[in-house]
Amino acid sequence: MQKFTVLTGVAAPMRTINVDTDMIIPKQYLKTIKRTGLGKGLFSEARYKDDGSENPDFVLNKPAYRNAQILVAGDNFGCGSSREHAPWALLDFGIRCVISTSFADIFYNNCFKNGVLPIKVSPEDLEKLFEDADRGSNATLTVDLEAQEIRGPDGGTISFDIDPFRKHCLLNGLDDIGLTMVKEKAIDRFETTVSTARPWL
Repeated sequence: MQKFTVLTGVAAPMRTINVDTDMIIPKQYLKTIKRTGLGKGLFSEARYKDDGSENPDFVLNKPAYRNAQILVAGDNFGCGSSREHAPWALLDFGIRCVISTSFADIFYNNCFKNGVLPIKVSPEDLEKLFEDADRGSNATLTVDLEAQEIRGPDGGTISFDIDPFRKHCLLNGLDDIGLTMVKEKAIDRFETTVSTARPWL
Protein backbone atom coordinates (compact mmCIF):
# COMPACT_ATOMS: atom_id res chain seq x y z
CA MET A 1 0.00 0.00 0.00
CA GLN A 2 1.29 3.47 -0.85
CA LYS A 3 2.37 5.56 2.13
CA PHE A 4 0.38 8.64 3.07
CA THR A 5 2.50 11.42 4.56
CA VAL A 6 1.81 14.88 3.12
CA LEU A 7 -0.62 15.45 0.26
CA THR A 8 -0.94 18.77 -1.55
CA GLY A 9 -3.54 18.94 -4.26
CA VAL A 10 -6.73 20.34 -5.66
CA ALA A 11 -9.82 19.64 -3.58
CA ALA A 12 -13.13 19.01 -5.32
CA PRO A 13 -16.30 20.13 -3.51
CA MET A 14 -19.19 17.66 -3.38
CA ARG A 15 -21.88 19.08 -1.11
CA THR A 16 -24.32 16.21 -1.60
CA ILE A 17 -25.17 14.50 1.68
CA ASN A 18 -25.68 10.75 2.19
CA VAL A 19 -23.56 9.74 -0.80
CA ASP A 20 -23.79 5.95 -0.70
CA THR A 21 -21.37 3.37 -2.01
CA ASP A 22 -23.64 2.58 -4.97
CA MET A 23 -23.29 6.18 -6.09
CA ILE A 24 -19.52 6.03 -5.55
CA ILE A 25 -19.20 2.86 -7.65
CA PRO A 26 -22.40 1.41 -9.19
CA LYS A 27 -23.12 -2.29 -8.99
CA GLN A 28 -22.23 -3.09 -12.62
CA TYR A 29 -18.56 -2.46 -11.78
CA LEU A 30 -18.44 -4.99 -8.94
CA LYS A 31 -17.64 -8.02 -11.11
CA THR A 32 -13.91 -7.55 -10.69
CA ILE A 33 -11.75 -8.30 -7.67
CA LYS A 34 -8.90 -6.17 -9.05
CA ARG A 35 -8.20 -2.84 -7.41
CA THR A 36 -7.31 -1.12 -10.67
CA GLY A 37 -9.47 0.12 -13.52
CA LEU A 38 -12.36 1.22 -11.31
CA GLY A 39 -11.63 4.93 -11.61
CA LYS A 40 -13.63 5.05 -14.85
CA GLY A 41 -16.69 3.92 -12.91
CA LEU A 42 -16.33 6.38 -10.04
CA PHE A 43 -19.64 8.27 -9.69
CA SER A 44 -20.43 7.05 -13.22
CA GLU A 45 -24.18 7.58 -12.98
CA ALA A 46 -23.55 11.24 -12.17
CA ARG A 47 -20.42 11.71 -14.33
CA TYR A 48 -21.97 10.44 -17.56
CA LYS A 49 -25.19 10.98 -19.46
CA ASP A 50 -27.31 8.10 -20.77
CA ASP A 51 -25.51 8.29 -24.14
CA GLY A 52 -22.12 7.84 -22.44
CA SER A 53 -20.98 11.42 -22.86
CA GLU A 54 -19.71 13.41 -19.91
CA ASN A 55 -22.08 15.43 -17.78
CA PRO A 56 -20.45 18.88 -17.78
CA ASP A 57 -22.24 19.84 -14.57
CA PHE A 58 -20.63 17.10 -12.48
CA VAL A 59 -17.78 18.46 -10.37
CA LEU A 60 -15.09 15.96 -11.42
CA ASN A 61 -15.77 16.70 -15.09
CA LYS A 62 -15.02 20.39 -14.66
CA PRO A 63 -11.53 21.36 -15.87
CA ALA A 64 -10.44 22.65 -12.47
CA TYR A 65 -11.20 19.35 -10.73
CA ARG A 66 -10.27 16.65 -13.25
CA ASN A 67 -7.06 15.92 -11.35
CA ALA A 68 -8.45 16.41 -7.84
CA GLN A 69 -6.72 14.36 -5.16
CA ILE A 70 -8.90 15.51 -2.27
CA LEU A 71 -12.69 15.34 -2.00
CA VAL A 72 -14.55 17.68 0.35
CA ALA A 73 -17.86 15.91 0.85
CA GLY A 74 -21.25 16.32 2.52
CA ASP A 75 -22.35 14.56 5.70
CA ASN A 76 -22.55 10.76 5.99
CA PHE A 77 -20.28 9.97 3.05
CA GLY A 78 -19.96 6.31 2.06
CA CYS A 79 -23.22 5.06 3.55
CA GLY A 80 -25.07 2.04 2.18
CA SER A 81 -23.53 -1.33 1.37
CA SER A 82 -20.07 -2.35 2.52
CA ARG A 83 -18.44 -2.72 -0.89
CA GLU A 84 -14.65 -2.32 -0.71
CA HIS A 85 -14.74 -1.30 -4.37
CA ALA A 86 -15.72 2.23 -3.23
CA PRO A 87 -12.29 3.20 -1.84
CA TRP A 88 -10.66 1.25 -4.69
CA ALA A 89 -12.49 3.44 -7.20
CA LEU A 90 -11.59 6.66 -5.39
CA LEU A 91 -7.94 5.66 -5.24
CA ASP A 92 -7.83 4.52 -8.87
CA PHE A 93 -9.27 7.88 -9.94
CA GLY A 94 -6.55 9.63 -7.94
CA ILE A 95 -8.37 10.71 -4.78
CA ARG A 96 -6.25 9.98 -1.68
CA CYS A 97 -8.22 11.91 0.92
CA VAL A 98 -11.92 12.48 1.66
CA ILE A 99 -12.98 15.14 4.17
CA SER A 100 -16.46 15.21 5.70
CA THR A 101 -18.26 15.63 9.01
CA SER A 102 -19.14 11.93 9.13
CA PHE A 103 -18.65 8.63 7.33
CA ALA A 104 -20.37 5.26 7.37
CA ASP A 105 -18.32 2.98 9.63
CA ILE A 106 -17.54 0.22 7.12
CA PHE A 107 -16.55 2.66 4.38
CA TYR A 108 -14.41 4.58 6.89
CA ASN A 109 -12.56 1.40 7.90
CA ASN A 110 -12.15 0.26 4.28
CA CYS A 111 -10.51 3.58 3.39
CA PHE A 112 -7.71 3.09 5.90
CA LYS A 113 -7.09 -0.45 4.68
CA ASN A 114 -6.64 0.78 1.11
CA GLY A 115 -4.53 3.91 1.51
CA VAL A 116 -7.29 6.54 1.44
CA LEU A 117 -7.35 8.97 4.37
CA PRO A 118 -10.87 9.85 5.59
CA ILE A 119 -10.88 12.94 7.81
CA LYS A 120 -13.71 14.00 10.10
CA VAL A 121 -14.10 17.73 10.76
CA SER A 122 -16.71 19.96 12.36
CA PRO A 123 -19.53 21.44 10.23
CA GLU A 124 -17.90 24.87 10.60
CA ASP A 125 -14.53 23.63 9.40
CA LEU A 126 -16.14 21.72 6.55
CA GLU A 127 -17.80 24.91 5.34
CA LYS A 128 -14.42 26.67 5.32
CA LEU A 129 -12.98 23.82 3.28
CA PHE A 130 -15.90 23.99 0.84
CA GLU A 131 -15.14 27.67 0.36
CA ASP A 132 -11.50 26.84 -0.38
CA ALA A 133 -12.46 24.02 -2.74
CA ASP A 134 -14.92 26.25 -4.60
CA ARG A 135 -11.94 28.29 -5.79
CA GLY A 136 -10.92 25.44 -8.08
CA SER A 137 -7.37 24.93 -9.29
CA ASN A 138 -6.43 28.42 -8.10
CA ALA A 139 -6.26 27.07 -4.56
CA THR A 140 -4.95 23.81 -3.14
CA LEU A 141 -5.14 22.12 0.24
CA THR A 142 -2.27 20.43 2.05
CA VAL A 143 -3.07 17.44 4.24
CA ASP A 144 -0.25 16.66 6.67
CA LEU A 145 -0.93 13.34 8.36
CA GLU A 146 2.03 13.46 10.73
CA ALA A 147 1.01 16.90 12.02
CA GLN A 148 -2.70 16.05 11.73
CA GLU A 149 -3.37 19.32 9.94
CA ILE A 150 -5.18 20.58 6.86
CA ARG A 151 -3.61 23.78 5.55
CA GLY A 152 -5.62 26.06 3.31
CA PRO A 153 -4.40 28.26 0.45
CA ASP A 154 -4.53 31.39 2.61
CA GLY A 155 -2.54 29.93 5.49
CA GLY A 156 -5.43 28.79 7.66
CA THR A 157 -5.00 25.52 9.53
CA ILE A 158 -7.54 22.93 10.64
CA SER A 159 -6.50 20.17 13.03
CA PHE A 160 -8.04 16.71 12.93
CA ASP A 161 -8.05 13.62 15.13
CA ILE A 162 -7.08 10.15 14.01
CA ASP A 163 -6.59 6.81 15.73
CA PRO A 164 -2.82 6.40 16.41
CA PHE A 165 -2.68 2.85 15.04
CA ARG A 166 -4.42 3.83 11.78
CA LYS A 167 -2.11 6.83 11.49
CA HIS A 168 0.92 4.53 11.91
CA CYS A 169 -0.36 2.18 9.22
CA LEU A 170 -0.97 4.95 6.67
CA LEU A 171 2.33 6.70 7.36
CA ASN A 172 4.15 3.42 6.77
CA GLY A 173 1.99 2.06 3.95
CA LEU A 174 0.86 -0.98 5.94
CA ASP A 175 -2.33 -2.77 4.96
CA ASP A 176 -3.40 -6.02 6.63
CA ILE A 177 -0.88 -8.06 4.64
CA GLY A 178 1.85 -5.51 5.28
CA LEU A 179 1.20 -5.69 9.01
CA THR A 180 1.64 -9.45 8.87
CA MET A 181 4.86 -9.17 6.86
CA VAL A 182 6.38 -6.88 9.51
CA LYS A 183 6.45 -10.01 11.68
CA GLU A 184 7.96 -12.18 8.92
CA LYS A 185 11.17 -13.01 10.81
CA ALA A 186 9.26 -14.03 13.94
CA ILE A 187 6.90 -16.15 11.83
CA ASP A 188 9.87 -17.84 10.11
CA ARG A 189 11.52 -18.58 13.48
CA PHE A 190 8.31 -20.09 14.81
CA GLU A 191 7.87 -22.28 11.72
CA THR A 192 11.49 -23.49 11.95
CA THR A 193 11.04 -24.31 15.64
CA VAL A 194 7.83 -26.21 15.01
CA SER A 195 9.34 -28.10 12.04
CA THR A 196 12.29 -29.19 14.18
CA ALA A 197 10.19 -30.20 17.17
CA ARG A 198 7.45 -31.88 15.13
CA PRO A 199 8.98 -33.09 11.84
CA TRP A 200 5.90 -35.21 11.13
CA LEU A 201 3.76 -32.10 10.62
